[in-house]
Amino acid sequence: MVRLFVLPLTMCLFLVGSHSWAQVTIDVESGLAFPGYNDVRIPNKMGTLFSFQEDFETEGPVIPLRIRLGYRFNDKNHLFALYAPLGINYHGNAANDINFQSSVFSQGEALDGYYQFNSYRLTYRRDIISSGNWLVGVGFTAKIRDARVRLANDQGLRDKKDDLGFVPLLHLYTSYDFGGETFLYFEGDGLAGGPGRAFDLFLGTRLPVTDRMDIKAGYRFLEGGANVDEVYNFTLVQFAVAGIYIQL
Repeated sequence: MVRLFVLPLTMCLFLVGSHSWAQVTIDVESGLAFPGYNDVRIPNKMGTLFSFQEDFETEGPVIPLRIRLGYRFNDKNHLFALYAPLGINYHGNAANDINFQSSVFSQGEALDGYYQFNSYRLTYRRDIISSGNWLVGVGFTAKIRDARVRLANDQGLRDKKDDLGFVPLLHLYTSYDFGGETFLYFEGDGLAGGPGRAFDLFLGTRLPVTDRMDIKAGYRFLEGGANVDEVYNFTLVQFAVAGIYIQL
């Protein structure tokens, strides 16, 4: 899956060497994640509904990582390649018998849980409004979702469900420049309808450290899931974000 990210990076670096008016950026983000609701039923019709958030405890701090390469060309056009892995470990006792995938975990037994939601994305954005202090851009994102839910007990019984799929999303960007190199910006991918939804929204700011490097800080909201025959899962994770933004 990492090749889905490395290939666009290589293409962008090739392009920047071909066009003097292009600009490449690197956006590295981390911080602290705060898991919210995480409701699971697998399979949807025959499985047992349980909550990672209510029935289990999160093990250790959840430290996210996001790496995004940007490529701006012809002033108003942007391409982005994003690699965003996310994994959360849980531990607790089963509140009742849990029918999960092809296994049954008995009430009261100690369970380890794992929730993975890795994201690989390619985004195109075009700036459509650049007036005064405002900048607004719209576009679309092609997302590869690499998800996994796993349960295991101390006796060696373990089962998992992997979900690899393509998700098309709309993209929106808007910023307001307060002057003096200070600005606030919102950026997000999202779409809802049919059997599921997906939202990844960020609100924050960047402050210059050097001519080519900024530090960033803000709040990220990640929410979504699906209600289909094989899987019922809806999850919320919120993030306190810090990172660096480099212009090459």
